[in-house]
Amino acid sequence: MSFTRFAVRRLAEMTATLLCASFVVFGAMYLAPGSPASFLLSGRSASPEALAAINAQYHLDDPFSVRYLRWLGDMVQGDFGRSITYRTDVSRLLADRLPTTLLLIAMSLVVVVAVGLLLGRIAAVRGGATDSAVLVTTTFAVGTPSFVAAVLLQALFAVKLGWFPSGGAGEGFLDQARHLTLPAIALALYLIGMLARVTRSAMLEALDSEHVTVARSRGVPERQVIRRHVFRNSLGTVLTTGGLIVSTLLVCTILVETAFSIGGIGQLLELSTSTKDFPTVQAISLIIVALFMIVNLIVDLLLPLVDPRITLGSRRSSA
Repeated sequence: MSFTRFAVRRLAEMTATLLCASFVVFGAMYLAPGSPASFLLSGRSASPEALAAINAQYHLDDPFSVRYLRWLGDMVQGDFGRSITYRTDVSRLLADRLPTTLLLIAMSLVVVVAVGLLLGRIAAVRGGATDSAVLVTTTFAVGTPSFVAAVLLQALFAVKLGWFPSGGAGEGFLDQARHLTLPAIALALYLIGMLARVTRSAMLEALDSEHVTVARSRGVPERQVIRRHVFRNSLGTVLTTGGLIVSTLLVCTILVETAFSIGGIGQLLELSTSTKDFPTVQAISLIIVALFMIVNLIVDLLLPLVDPRITLGSRRSSA
């Protein structure tokens, strides 16, 4: 498939998916009990005139289709609405909190890739007791939810040892990096186990392939065999898993940010959901969907570069 055809097809798919997601995101909030008006009143009684003013301000009396189309048009223009809870533009809230979340995800991704690939490669190459130890370690990692890891890390490294702060996002890059170290590890733990297992399986499959046997018979040094013929041929499967990893980070950051009181968009989403802050929840949800699709698009574009046997738009790989 040519790049142009692929780009047009994926753009059409992303547009259709975003439209469907926007309808679900917008409509789901109105299926939940309560309303923005009840939150704004905080349980106080209000006159019919005051209630009518609130409904008019947030267009709550308009038909659902009118509200949806107006909201969709504003979103396309970059207007995410005004937060009911914080009484400010949602775009300003996102601008203040999104960098913290992106830094947390980036740090977690570095930890996942560095440790996961290393463990998977060691397990596949060395085998024996080392392989068993890696399998036990990754089983523990995969079986530990992010919020449990967050509590354990806080108790040990923040409260008992005092090596890292127990919460907050910090100020300045170095201070932020220190504050986000424990949250990044908590967020990465499960995914390290998953990536290590995928890398191990892909490399073991590549080790049994015919071209590896031929390379060894020709006297190619073992290190070159592992690097050029085994690890490289495993990258297609690993990269596909990488797209799932980034998508998981986008979702799981909500739990970790809440546990560490980081103040990113994950915690903002949790707080906004509990207070029925419709505009904020809808904007963050749609942004997460868009980021998820962008990640998958990048993976599809990179796969043919990593493994020429994979055609553009196809995620099939053979080791």
